[in-house]
Amino acid sequence: MTVISEQQVLDALKSIIDPDFRKDIVSLGFVKDVAIEGGRVGFTIELTTPACPVKEEFRRQASEAVGAINGVTEVKVNMSSNVKTSAPQGSKALPGIKNIIAVASGKGGVGKSTTAVNLAVALAQSGAQVGLLDADIYGPSIPRMMGLEGRKPGIENEKTILPLVNFGVLTMSIGYLVPAEQAVVWRGPMVAGALTQLLNDVAWGELDYLVIDMPPGTGDAQLTLSQTVPVTGSVIVTTPQDIALADARKGIAMFRKVNIPVLGIVENMSVFVCPHCGESSHVFAEGGAARLADENESRVLAQIPLDIQIRENSDAGTPIVAAHPDSPQAAAYRELAGEVARHISILNSRKVDIPVVMQMQ
Repeated sequence: MTVISEQQVLDALKSIIDPDFRKDIVSLGFVKDVAIEGGRVGFTIELTTPACPVKEEFRRQASEAVGAINGVTEVKVNMSSNVKTSAPQGSKALPGIKNIIAVASGKGGVGKSTTAVNLAVALAQSGAQVGLLDADIYGPSIPRMMGLEGRKPGIENEKTILPLVNFGVLTMSIGYLVPAEQAVVWRGPMVAGALTQLLNDVAWGELDYLVIDMPPGTGDAQLTLSQTVPVTGSVIVTTPQDIALADARKGIAMFRKVNIPVLGIVENMSVFVCPHCGESSHVFAEGGAARLADENESRVLAQIPLDIQIRENSDAGTPIVAAHPDSPQAAAYRELAGEVARHISILNSRKVDIPVVMQMQ
């Protein structure tokens, strides 16, 4: 009878190279809990995010590599994750929140909130613990987009606000606290105070990712965020036309000025595919995000089509990744979630210290 050793299993798994870290998964410490019983072999591959784009490829490669060992009759591969944080020790990190993702745009009307909502839900669908904060005090849209319009959050111990949950995502918005028909007419300091309260006085619990839907522009909310918590990275949403790209450039410059890494750019409304004839049309020009990424040494994280179903689902409070998970549109958002998680993992592996406060002139 052939005796299989743990070293044989580990040697076989060394053939699997992580494309981002460029090392084998054994050297990276991803392989855990190797168990051998006769010809049956089991082990866990612990990734840096449940949204890893190559998770299933790793599973397949691991099963084939170990299955090729003489005497192995069965291979059981368990996939798990342990999301790391890049927040430096002693920073003003929110307790229990590992990573904060700011979804921003230079101007309104480019689909930033739709992107933030579908990104959050897609991350949650991957198995991550996710929160979604609506930082747009003047024009909150998360309550409607997340199907929670008209709901009120609970209060615990007379101070802590309990987030509302839908599609596996914890959410908070000023829209839950102020009547929908009431305009918020506040000066900058009041906006900063409200945003700080929504960050610090909410029972977020343990989160792998907190997605923040930023208001458009480069104003008080953006400064408050950069000076209050260590933001892991930002995602810039734009459409391909020149006027949107000009404002997106300002957003990139702003985040870099306050030392918040730009994870990449999302080109929304990238192409319109006619539902009747199937012809593709670049309604808002073509290739704008790619040019912007090249100019700023960044990358395009995803290209989201201009699609009526995305708009209808957003208005109905059922994000398309939840309502139609098998659609090409949902696949684009899942690709975005995988890319965002991937680049956060790379940042965290480098142990980048992100300064919390940067004075702006």
